[in-house]
Amino acid sequence: MRVLIVSTYDIQGGAAIAATRLLHALSRAGCDASMVVRTKQGNDPRVRQVGSDRKNELRFYRERGTIFMHNRFSKKYLFDVSIANTGVAVTDLPEFQAADVIHLHWINQGTLSLNEIERIVASGKKVVWTMHDMWSFTGICHHAAGCRHFETGCGNCPYLASPSPKDLSYKVFREKQAIYANGKITFVACSEWLKELAKKSPLTRGHEVVSIPNPIDTDLYFPGDKRALREKLQLPRDKRIALFAAAKASDPRKGVEYLIRASEILARSKKDLLFLIAGANGDDIARRLPLPAKNMGYVAPDQMVELYSVADVYITPSLQENLPNTLMEAMACGTPCVGFHTGGIPEMIDHGINGYVADYRNAEDLARGIAWVLYEAHGEELSRRAREKVSREYEQEKIANRYKAIYESE
Repeated sequence: MRVLIVSTYDIQGGAAIAATRLLHALSRAGCDASMVVRTKQGNDPRVRQVGSDRKNELRFYRERGTIFMHNRFSKKYLFDVSIANTGVAVTDLPEFQAADVIHLHWINQGTLSLNEIERIVASGKKVVWTMHDMWSFTGICHHAAGCRHFETGCGNCPYLASPSPKDLSYKVFREKQAIYANGKITFVACSEWLKELAKKSPLTRGHEVVSIPNPIDTDLYFPGDKRALREKLQLPRDKRIALFAAAKASDPRKGVEYLIRASEILARSKKDLLFLIAGANGDDIARRLPLPAKNMGYVAPDQMVELYSVADVYITPSLQENLPNTLMEAMACGTPCVGFHTGGIPEMIDHGINGYVADYRNAEDLARGIAWVLYEAHGEELSRRAREKVSREYEQEKIANRYKAIYESE
């Protein structure tokens, strides 16, 4: 069974990391798996970059430029939508010709054009598409943010400067509909939440829609010695440590404002709490927190294990999430998590069992959840249950076998 994974990146961003983890899991499970990307940043020999950096950069700017002009030269929502008007030709590759299964992941920003997706779907090969956001079943947006127009064919898109019944979102939606009709696609959502949304779109009708979570290597992500790690990282022993991490910690969608408000509430009565911030622009966040905070800057994925293990709670105040890798990683390291009731987060955190699910956009409940984990709940029990949840549902061998069953199905 030869599987070709297609992704924009190999290690940049949550979707890319999930795709690469699946590549490793499939290889260990006996699949002849390889991967092609628009931009390669890692050193895995099974991953190949398609196209030169220069040409790929031009493709990226061509699509963004078209969106920029279409939206009256406004940068607002510039990266919230994609139109796939340009991309690389993966169907010409020998890897494509030899593959039995073409497995798409996040393929935007100049990776695959709609024309190339059409060639892939019409090739007669098994096509599986793991959805890391909503773009595959909407017109142009990656997150509908409450808009339900994708349920009826898009149009009047709130992300466009001049929305109309037959605007750009409607046109791209219709083009996708014609493309998907050329073959069969198995759409895989990383969460039940996303699966149920996808099933509401006319674009998935006639195709299979299933839910399979992202995989994780539980041998790599495991609980470390908290006391020893605090000494190594020069962190105080007498503090409760709360960790927040994001590739771009200042991204408003990561809910930083709610984290700051929650910390203000906690600061009224909790004096032994230290925040660790991992990610770009962490200094700005650390300065705004009323409680002691330490910016760890960018932390490589293999080093995040230490931060997860050293923390007493991991906080994800994100406002838009599918199935966040960071939550899975923290739980695998035995760290209880607190997050909002949005996306796939309630599927990962079992409220009151291995963490706390706060009411959406409620800073007071977020603070309540952090305090509950740190000062009221049985920490060792939460830790054990968090680790057990990941081992039971997200362990890489189990996920690889679920994908293999799809690959081998008629």
